[in-house]
Formats: sequence, C-alpha cells, structure tokens
Amino acid sequence: MECRCCASPLDRPGDYCLVCRSENADTVVIECAHDRASVTTLFDEEVVGERTVTTNPETEERWIPTERRNFAGRIADEVRRKRPEEVYATGDRGVINAVRGELRYPFYRIEDDDPIEAVRRKRGEPALAVVEASAAEKLGGSHSTLIGGRDGRRAIQTVAGHPHVKKIIPGPIDAGGSGSQSGVRAKATRADERGNVRLLIRDGSSVQENRIVTTAGDRELGERVRADLNEALSEAELGE
Repeated sequence: MECRCCASPLDRPGDYCLVCRSENADTVVIECAHDRASVTTLFDEEVVGERTVTTNPETEERWIPTERRNFAGRIADEVRRKRPEEVYATGDRGVINAVRGELRYPFYRIEDDDPIEAVRRKRGEPALAVVEASAAEKLGGSHSTLIGGRDGRRAIQTVAGHPHVKKIIPGPIDAGGSGSQSGVRAKATRADERGNVRLLIRDGSSVQENRIVTTAGDRELGERVRADLNEALSEAELGE
C-alpha cells in the first residue's frame, strides 16, 4: 500500500507515513481472543488492512502475566503504527484491559457480532470533545474525602480516565444506607438533560454521590458516556 498523500510505500496497510507525516488510518478495531487478536484498520469507514497477532498461552501460573503483557504489547505496537483517532475492542476482557493499559488513544469497548459494522454505526454518531487531563486535574469541589479506600480511589481514577469526562465533584457521604458484603461498588446513574451523570460509590453502609461533568451536551449523548463508564467499572471489577 502507498501513502494516500505522497505515494510513498508503506510497510503495512494503514501505517502512518513517516515521509510526509500523514495518517492513512483513522480507526482501529481489535477483536481479541486469549490466544490471538485481529487488528483491523479503517480509513473513512473503509477497511484498508488487517493483521493477526498470535500468542502461545502459558499454562504455568507464574508465567501468565508475562505472556499476557507481551501479547498486549505486540497488539499495541500494531495500533501505534497507525496513529489512529480512536480504538475499539471486543472479545476477551483480560486481553482488552492489558492492551488498553498500553495505549493512550481514545479507547472504547464494543459488544456486537459484527464489530466493524458496529464501529461504522458508532462513528456516524455526533462526536464528543476529548479532555486531555490527569485524574488529579479532573477532581474538584469542596468535598475532598472519598470513601472506599484504595478501591474507591480506583473507581474515581477509572471514571477520570474516560476521555469525555471533564470534572469529578465529590459529594457528601451518607452513612445511613443498607449494608453490603460485596465490598466497594460503583455505578454511573442516568444522565441528566445536560449530559452529566452521578457516580454512586458504595462501601458497606456508606454511599457517596459524586457529580461527573461530561463533554456531552444532552441526555442522549450523556447516556453514551454513562454506558462507557459502567462498562469500564465492570472491567475494573468495581461495577454494581
């Protein structure tokens, strides 16, 4: 394949051109299994390339983390070659989480029998602004205490890591709720008319309601963000 701008040869279809500094892909879709991943490259919703990355799963417990890390790293390398605007992934949660940790592009999980078509539909929806800020920069408000200890902070960091979250405003803690034996749990509630949501963090009988300001401008777009947040919390094993 040649670069669409300067016609320089590319090592792989959809690669970013290092000659004229042009993108030849805008989206990457990853279909993950525990032993292989299909990395599909799109430009203007058309498939321009596909590559399969494989691994030999380890059976010894002590080597599994290393094998998973190396597998995720090779998948991430394929994505970095494209420098896409967005990355979508489906399949094995463990592999997806490992790949997500390797990348700094907007990253979304999807569930569909035809992930390529699902991504095409999603890209036809209105785009939301991306907020480039750390979790600490997004955290504000007059209440600085967070419940749930380490897991509570992890829930906040998970939400803050979403590209369409602008600010997190912790609320007061209500200690009058019913007790829970399932540890810390978090859930994003239905979006309001401005597209903002509430993050409820429960720890035993205590509940904290945190306001999440998003880049969505209405309830419909806010519901998209809410669904993404709850999916991310589930992947972090913190969702209700």
